[in-house]
Amino acid sequence: MMSVEELDARYIINTYGRTKERTLFLERGEGAYVWDDQGKRYLDLVGGLAVNLLGHCHPAVVEAVCNQARELIHVSNLYYTRPQAELARVLVENSAGERAFFANSGAEANEAALKLARKYHHPGRYKVITAVNSFHGRTLATVTATGQEKYHQGFEPLPAGFSYGRFNDLASFEELVDGETAAIMIEPVQGEGGIYVAEEAFIRGLRELCDREGLLLIFDEVQCGLGRTGKLWAYEHWGVKPDLLTTAKGLGGGMPIGVLLAGSKVAETFQPGNHASTFGGNPVACRAALAVLEIILQENFLDEVQEKSALFMNGLEKLASSFSGRVKETRGLGMMAALELAVPLAVPAQRGCQEKGLLVNAIGERILRFLPPLNVTGEELEQALAILEEVLAGLL
Repeated sequence: MMSVEELDARYIINTYGRTKERTLFLERGEGAYVWDDQGKRYLDLVGGLAVNLLGHCHPAVVEAVCNQARELIHVSNLYYTRPQAELARVLVENSAGERAFFANSGAEANEAALKLARKYHHPGRYKVITAVNSFHGRTLATVTATGQEKYHQGFEPLPAGFSYGRFNDLASFEELVDGETAAIMIEPVQGEGGIYVAEEAFIRGLRELCDREGLLLIFDEVQCGLGRTGKLWAYEHWGVKPDLLTTAKGLGGGMPIGVLLAGSKVAETFQPGNHASTFGGNPVACRAALAVLEIILQENFLDEVQEKSALFMNGLEKLASSFSGRVKETRGLGMMAALELAVPLAVPAQRGCQEKGLLVNAIGERILRFLPPLNVTGEELEQALAILEEVLAGLL
């Protein structure tokens, strides 16, 4: 019988660069931990790249998925289902949105936002301004919206109409606005780009710019939404509401789901036949999302997230100071954190942590990203900091 690694190499398109030497074969997870095929346990601060909002196999999510799967798995959007309608209600009642469109991922939610922005301004306005170092997805439109040239290479010619301002530089966005601009799309916290947090003056300035020029302001909270920053939505930190809001990743607690939330006036632009998704709003994914939201909307839950994230950020800052000159800086908001090294050793650091039972994410050669589950314990975060310090001491 072929091994999993051999099956992967033989039958799966090589888009992830997995190799037996550096890639784990994971078999199960519980809470903040996963176990590999050899039975070794790892504290997981990658969290499915921000998907496992409540850790692995949270009992409430598992129960919701199993119960719904026994009743109804899929019927398409030709018909009503209660999980989808109830999820839309909970999201709208707890956000700046007034209508919801369900998809299967962040890229699809962003694609819907881009289409809606163009349709709203049609004809005439079609351009969208995003930020350098942003990440918005892998479809042709969302990869073009992504302000990183490395993701564009090999897919030219790209869709027209996208330009890129500098994150936290309002003037650079103002300079790009013209009579054909429809919207500005921004991540309040750049996740894949390396955990860069927007400044209040920048976010408020973008809102004022969009109001003045008649543009739609789109917040991509695919990674930073749903309590990840210590508030339900990252935009709450600045008191600035978007016209369109996208989120995904953690919403389903591990199940694939994305959503576009829009104000009624803009949402009415979409009519039957303008946009759709076969699997969007799937009953099982929606039931899982309802279970996730029920937990994170509990009283004091997000207060505890803020307390634990402060503990973790303080620990990272102390660690950075102990390696003065070798660690450039720490960045973060809530349970999104990064440690940037002054030397290109992020990948060896990631591997060293993995060997010692800690999973972290290397972004490029110098940045380590941390995305703990929101219900991680203080003790588990202290354990992670201790392993990280030991690994960096050996490298730096």
